[in-house]
Amino acid sequence: MSTHRDEREFLLPDLGEGLTEAEIVRWLVEVGDEVAVDQAVVEVETAKAQVEVPCPFEGVVTARHGAEGEARPVGTPLIAVAVGGSAGGAAGRSSTGKPAGAPASSPAEDRYREAAGGSGNVLVGYGTGASKSAASGARRRRRALTAAGSAAGRGTTGPLDGHAPQGAVAPNPPTAFPADRAARPVVGGVTGASAAASTPSGAAADHEGTAHRAPVPVISPLVRRLARERGLDLRALHGSGPGGLILRADVDRAAAVRGGRTITADSGDSADSGGVPTTDRRAGQPAGVGADPTGAVRIPLRGITAAMADKLSRSRREIPDATCWVDADATELLAARRAMGEPTVSLLAVLARVTVAALARHPELNATVDTDAREIVRLPAVHLGFAAQTPRGLVVPVVRDAHTLSTEQLHREMSRLTACARDGRLTPADLTGSTFTLNNYGVFGVDGSTPIINHPEAAMLGVGRIVEKPWAHAGQLALRHVVQLSFTFDHRVCDGGVAGGFLRYVADCVERPTLLLRSL
Repeated sequence: MSTHRDEREFLLPDLGEGLTEAEIVRWLVEVGDEVAVDQAVVEVETAKAQVEVPCPFEGVVTARHGAEGEARPVGTPLIAVAVGGSAGGAAGRSSTGKPAGAPASSPAEDRYREAAGGSGNVLVGYGTGASKSAASGARRRRRALTAAGSAAGRGTTGPLDGHAPQGAVAPNPPTAFPADRAARPVVGGVTGASAAASTPSGAAADHEGTAHRAPVPVISPLVRRLARERGLDLRALHGSGPGGLILRADVDRAAAVRGGRTITADSGDSADSGGVPTTDRRAGQPAGVGADPTGAVRIPLRGITAAMADKLSRSRREIPDATCWVDADATELLAARRAMGEPTVSLLAVLARVTVAALARHPELNATVDTDAREIVRLPAVHLGFAAQTPRGLVVPVVRDAHTLSTEQLHREMSRLTACARDGRLTPADLTGSTFTLNNYGVFGVDGSTPIINHPEAAMLGVGRIVEKPWAHAGQLALRHVVQLSFTFDHRVCDGGVAGGFLRYVADCVERPTLLLRSL
């Protein structure tokens, strides 16, 4: 018996947390490979984490959409799979779950079915209920924008508002690219030759009113922000996405041309690059790293780095923070840690247990501020975040329900999260929902710091390096292991008395670990 196969497109799923796009990091399958249901086919990076995306179909890969390093909007095709039942299909059913001999569904129906339910898989760290509802609204908006973008692309012969901003060129999207396209600079997804073509003033004037009424075909807030920061008019760009959708790559190309660099279609910044990292031919920098006329190097903020930059900036804008310090003799704490025996428990886990005990005494610090309601919200559970430096930037993994864990359990969970952070395997669930953060900057060999609160938390405890210093002990001067503790808190949540009491208790536990016995 012959095997009937239908080709189905798997769309980039809604990844939750308000994310609208993901950057392809690494393809895990090649065209022609056979894939099973829920097999990971691509590794993507979002503003939250780097995750592997499973495919809900079983079959043979017929196409991959997007090159490594390319950003793909949610809801756009990610991979195409030829699916179909074999001669000895299980229970006489095809891979679609339909009875054998049932009419084949159309590609549109397949996409709808996948979007509505798919294989039932759930990306680790993401939900399905509320996120699907949000995804449905996002898809409706995306269809409206895509249709508007297609109509604008068909009827526009010049910039949508009738004029091009300084340093940018007006799009004139051709229906067929000329043979010498590769030799022409690309601006926002169109060739420089066609983009530079002049527009009759009458045609521009006739179209101006319609252009201002039509929605700009952009889905991602990140794309809008990048365009705004770089002084680009999105209405003057023609997107390279489906139906003229403007992608981050289009903004990057337009900004590069405006800054004096030229990116050509054969520079490797396309889906045909085969996943090989591209370079700027003038500056010799990796793709996305540009140089302006002054010689300065511009490095885009992307993924986790961009998310962390936004969060820290928001913290500085919104939170009236204050910091206090204290030096503590950690000699007894180190001795107590050694006395625990094998397996060795990390010092960070011991400090985490001290922190949880201090929060139990000062619960007002395990809180957040609801600025809209003008309320302080005290949280019942302690989800302890701890700062970790990785090759991909600073991340803050979260230990769930840390107040219920012993020191040894804290050690195991923090070790697991640290290993995942270094390998880039943290899920969004591992990086969100913290209520208090512990920052061990002593690993960098520094004594003190004024940490920035991890918004929307209310406080952060910082721990410096432990070094031998002369210290008055038992009425004598002796060399002791001393650590500096710093505590930054939101002054809206508490006053200096509460903050000082918290820090003093932490310091007392460091100097006399037996105090922790009271909280066990």
